[in-house]
This record gives sequence, C-alpha cells and structure tokens, in this order.
Amino acid sequence: MWGCRARALVCVWEVRLAGFLGRRLLSSNAASGKSNAGQCWNCGSAGGVESGDGFFCEHCRALQPPDPTRDYFSLMNCHRSFRVDVMKLQHRYQQLQRLVHPDFFSQKSQTEKHFSEKHSTLVNDAYKTLQAPLSRGLYLLKLQGIEIPEGTDYGRDSQFLMEIMEINEKLADAQSEAAMEEIESTVRAKQKEFTDGVNRAFEQGDFEKAKEILTKMKYFSNIEEKIKLSKNPL
Repeated sequence: MWGCRARALVCVWEVRLAGFLGRRLLSSNAASGKSNAGQCWNCGSAGGVESGDGFFCEHCRALQPPDPTRDYFSLMNCHRSFRVDVMKLQHRYQQLQRLVHPDFFSQKSQTEKHFSEKHSTLVNDAYKTLQAPLSRGLYLLKLQGIEIPEGTDYGRDSQFLMEIMEINEKLADAQSEAAMEEIESTVRAKQKEFTDGVNRAFEQGDFEKAKEILTKMKYFSNIEEKIKLSKNPL
C-alpha cells in the first residue's frame, strides 16, 4: 500500500518538475530571443508559428522573434534580383510596419515589445537597402559572399579616375545654380548608365562585372552627397 502511494507521489512530482522545467525553458528562450523551429516561445505550441510571414503564433497570437535565416528579399516579398518593383517594395514596407511597429505593442509584454523593435529595425534596414540601386547591388553581392571594402581604390581605370577628378573640380568651382544643375545632370546620367550595366551583369551571373560597376557607382554616390551638401549646407 505504502509502495503504491510512494510511486504515485513520485509520478506527481515528475509531472510538476517537467512542467516547471518547460516553463523555465520557454522563459529562457524568450529572454534570449531564441525559439525552437516551429515552436512558440510564449505558449510552446509545436508547429504553432503561423504559416506565411511567420510573425505571430496561430494559437496565442504572440509576436515571434525575427527569423535570422531570412534575407531582405524574402522579408520584403521580392525575388532575389537586382530588378525590384519599388512601388511594391514600398507597399510591403508599409504593410509590415502596420504589423510590427512598436507603437502597436505598447500594451504587450516586454518580450513582445523587444521583438517588435527588432522586427521594425529589420524592416527599415531591408527597405532602405533594397530601395536604392547601389545598396541593393552591394547586398546581392554580399549574399554571394562578395564584399567591396570601404576605401577600395579603382586605380586600374585611369580614364575613370580622371573623369571623377574633373567632376570634383567642376563641383568645387561651381558658382551658380545652373553650373550645379549641369553637374547633377551628368552624375544622374552616369548612375543610370551604371545601374543598367549592373542589372545586365547580375542577369548574366557575372558577379565580378557587377562588383566592378558597383565600385564605380560608389564614387559617383560620394559626388551626389557632395552636391547635396553644397545645395543644403549644414
């Protein structure tokens, strides 16, 4: 009789201990921003993460942590391509911010507030990166394991460097709005030419060519920043 009661007590304590450890694990995962694949950090439902965007648990509707394996193109519902529909990108950005912006989680738990901030930052970074041709191209190269270090010199093309020097000299000597607009028009045309060239390079899978053109685009991007500063001095 006493043996049966002892075994029963052991079983009860095992169940309680398992429940306690399970809650500790969920709490620990939530605090560290981790979650088991397909398992909600809040309610522990296996396979509970909503299909599709995967932002919320389909059982308790808790916001889930960002997926670290997801790239910007996947997040913004874009094909992994240099050619991007900017209007669709903007629509997706607005859609995601309505879902995950911290303002909508002010009454939620600290964990969900933390996740919403991480999601919102990630969405902002993805939008800014994919919106501009230069940063989009550099990100595509990065996904291929190719990066252009800051300060990379394009000394192999002396004609290109002469062109950059001439434009910088014109910019330094520009005394009128008309002269500034002429320089701005030249730079805009060159960036359009480069953008078309990068698009062709990516379509052909020629990543070295894309890298070469993007390096040149970085030079002209620096000139664009100088023009902005000249027109709107601090």
